[in-house]
Amino acid sequence: MSANVGSIDRIARIIIGIALIAFALGYIAPGTSWAWVGWIGVVPLLTALLGTCPLYSVVGCSTK
Repeated sequence: MSANVGSIDRIARIIIGIALIAFALGYIAPGTSWAWVGWIGVVPLLTALLGTCPLYSVVGCSTK
């Protein structure tokens, strides 16, 4: 797969990913029963680190 995630998009994905993982670990809103949802933050974090988004490839768009 070729890179299709631009620098601003990468920064946003990293921030969102870290925030969601912090929510899952209880650093943000501790004690909620929805903390497991925060593990979805792994997806934007990985796509930012790899520089490619499979959904962008399917749709045919790029932010690069």
